[in-house]
Amino acid sequence: MKLNTAMAVNRVTDEIWEIPPSEKPGMLVPARIYATEAILSSMDSGVFDQVTNVACLPGIRRYALCMPDGHWGYGFPIGGVAAMDVRDGVISPGGIGFDVNCGMRLIRTDLTLSDVQPRLDQLMTELFRKVPAGVGSRGFVRLNRQEFENVMTDGARWCIARGYGWHEDLARIEEQGCIPGADPSKVSDHAVERGISQLGTLGSGNHYLEVQVASSDRIFDPATASALGITGHDQIVVMVHCGSRGFGHQVATDYLKTFEKAMRRYGITVKDQQLACAPFHSPEGQDYFAAMNCAANSAFANRQIITHQIREAFRTVFGKSAEEMGLQIVYDVAHNIAKVERYEEGELVVHRKGATRAFGPGRPELPDLYRQIGQPVICGGSMETGSYLLVGTDRAMQETFGSTMHGSGRTMSRAQAKRSVRGEQLKQQMQKRGIIVKAVSMSGLAEEAGFAYKNISDVVETVHQAGITRKVAELRPIGNIKG
Repeated sequence: MKLNTAMAVNRVTDEIWEIPPSEKPGMLVPARIYATEAILSSMDSGVFDQVTNVACLPGIRRYALCMPDGHWGYGFPIGGVAAMDVRDGVISPGGIGFDVNCGMRLIRTDLTLSDVQPRLDQLMTELFRKVPAGVGSRGFVRLNRQEFENVMTDGARWCIARGYGWHEDLARIEEQGCIPGADPSKVSDHAVERGISQLGTLGSGNHYLEVQVASSDRIFDPATASALGITGHDQIVVMVHCGSRGFGHQVATDYLKTFEKAMRRYGITVKDQQLACAPFHSPEGQDYFAAMNCAANSAFANRQIITHQIREAFRTVFGKSAEEMGLQIVYDVAHNIAKVERYEEGELVVHRKGATRAFGPGRPELPDLYRQIGQPVICGGSMETGSYLLVGTDRAMQETFGSTMHGSGRTMSRAQAKRSVRGEQLKQQMQKRGIIVKAVSMSGLAEEAGFAYKNISDVVETVHQAGITRKVAELRPIGNIKG
């Protein structure tokens, strides 16, 4: 097998590969990659270099991990997971990403394809009108500074209190849509300026809103699917992928500068300046953690406002209330975040960057309605292929700090994708295959062509076979909104 690295990569199982600490000076733990042979051989050299750089960070425990959707990212690989001991470990914005709490939300309906198909174009037009997309887009919610600070501390709860959702929504959001410890005084004025008008917006890049179909023949675990509200029979669902927008980006930018100075103060050296970090319990580390939680809560609020707008769009098009059509959240999960969690080593600050929490059944962090089946995991594919609904497992708790993949993972740069296809051409091709696309930018659409991503089914099958997540259902796109 030919790999894009000269380092030794040893097979542990058919889906787990390990780079020993002897392969790079400074590695404190081995690096482990979850992949099949085919996926591993297609990974770019950055994955191997970056995951072994992460293995050198102070306080890291057990392994530096990369999931099968892994590819080069800022500092950490996308698909990266690393757990640092809170007593002697660090926190690094590069291990969380600029789009803090970028995440996925899935909304079920009682509608079927036969209900929606005749009005699909009207529905996509209404969704495109109600959910702004694109760089710098602004939402309809107008906030002053104090109200935005309340969003930072209360997250999705702020939205529910103001009528942008149902009280029962909260139980179906990771952390019930509000992470404690957010402190707006740790956020810069510039971050506030960038975020204060962006609630309820998708943004650009790979963010999207997608109308999908759950067919009976693509449900792999009917009992678990039923518990999640997925019934098959060409059921219509809606998937949302977005995060904290410019607000989270500015928080990360601000603290990367702070950490570059802090590292000199604490005598920390890193293999890559993009891994700038600070001791978790240092003043700088705690300030970033508080600011990051502000951004995470704003992302929960962002997806909640978008959910409100989705319900409004369906009401407008179908002339029924959202309650009558069963537009209920299945789950909302973050895949760019750091959290303090308890494992056999003690309290660890678990960095997940392009990786999803996948707690197994019985964990007290899970809502009552899902505690018996494990945490729902929502993995988005490319806009041309399917997406998946999965659940977490006990094995993920034992092997990956309760973590798994988040999507399909890129195989080529956005520039390369744009050189390969024109946006208008791609839009027409997708329409012929029954997928209606509404996009702010045709060049942005070309960046997200299906061939620019790994095969989502191959990636999902890897984590399913590895036992760190269990697949429940595949969802097929019929309408997509891109920034």
